[in-house]
Amino acid sequence: MRIRKQHILWVLLLGANAAKAQHGLNSIYSAFGIGDLETRDYSRNYGMGSTGIGRRSGGYLNELNPASYTGLAPQNFMMDVSIGATNVSYLGTNLSQNATDVNFKRLAIGFKAAKFWGMSAGITPFSTINYKLLSKQYITGTGNPVTGTREGTGGLNRAYISNGFQLSKNFSVGVSTGFLFGPLNVSQTVGSDSVVTQNNAYTFKPNFTAGGQYSGKLGKDWVLGLGATYRFQTKMKLQEKVNIVNQDETVLYTETQNPQYFTLPTEIGGGISLTNGTITWAADYRQQQFNGLNDKGTGYYYQNGHRYSTGIEYALQKKYYNKTYEGMTFQAGFSYTQSPLVINNTAISDKSGTVGFSAPSKNGQLRYYIGLEVGQRGTSANGMVKENYINAVFNFSLRDIWFIKRIYN
Repeated sequence: MRIRKQHILWVLLLGANAAKAQHGLNSIYSAFGIGDLETRDYSRNYGMGSTGIGRRSGGYLNELNPASYTGLAPQNFMMDVSIGATNVSYLGTNLSQNATDVNFKRLAIGFKAAKFWGMSAGITPFSTINYKLLSKQYITGTGNPVTGTREGTGGLNRAYISNGFQLSKNFSVGVSTGFLFGPLNVSQTVGSDSVVTQNNAYTFKPNFTAGGQYSGKLGKDWVLGLGATYRFQTKMKLQEKVNIVNQDETVLYTETQNPQYFTLPTEIGGGISLTNGTITWAADYRQQQFNGLNDKGTGYYYQNGHRYSTGIEYALQKKYYNKTYEGMTFQAGFSYTQSPLVINNTAISDKSGTVGFSAPSKNGQLRYYIGLEVGQRGTSANGMVKENYINAVFNFSLRDIWFIKRIYN
């Protein structure tokens, strides 16, 4: 029997009522291109709306601008670990579903390699594919529908090495060398058939981001920060293999497909910050230049994406042996993202508010951070799905003193 008409993923996105999301985190907008592109920063910038292109700080690792690493304290080794938790409710035509998930978000280390040179290395998610849909499909010769399942998993990770160089008292530059890699997998079944068709793709590609940052005094107590970033366009080759397997995972058929290509666009960013050590305000703008890149798909295409964010931080100061140290910090922020993805001629927007709090351990070597975000993405109109979400990020930052020579009498 041949499948006469298939209502697969596009059914839910473009208005069919039969497709329903299943349990588990189910971001249907991750079904396009290389997945749901990550725009958040899972460091101390998170509670400020993931804002920090113009911010230079020695207290944390700021990958939003590689030039910021010149602000790291000398003889300090830093390590960050971040874990994220998400709760999402999905609303659409004949659709009401909740899902939760917990995932690794970031591992990073950094230190001052020389007086003029700061370094960092780490790994973080770059894109995510995570959806599972049911749909009605019709078989030739019958009038009865059967249930089809389409499930996507995987996504790209970004491993990076970043370097920042101080050119003068007020100006620094930097470059981040990233390596994008990971699987993009889609599996399909029809009815009660135990045979699964798997489309498994993989890619590995370097990508580069350059940054510049200015930091200088504005009056007696305030410091002005200005920053800019430029991520270079990258054409990614997706090597795909099709496998047909049965329920005991025996491969019945396999074939290597011709490679597919996806162009990751240029991204430009700019940011400003103002701080007196206690109060910090920052604002960023980022643009993904998708116009004219990547072929239009069935019912969707890409346009330039935009992200606006701002945030404020209040840091308590405490003294120890006549020196001032940063104590607890409190943050609030807001972001608005116009996604480059357009489905059924409807642009996807994402708006959220954030708060953050951090506190040091008693010896000051470990800092605990929690960030919360409440937001909404998409719309339930035009057969689309609206996502109402709550995100939480838990970050642990370790700071240790390295490179000190002991003196013995």
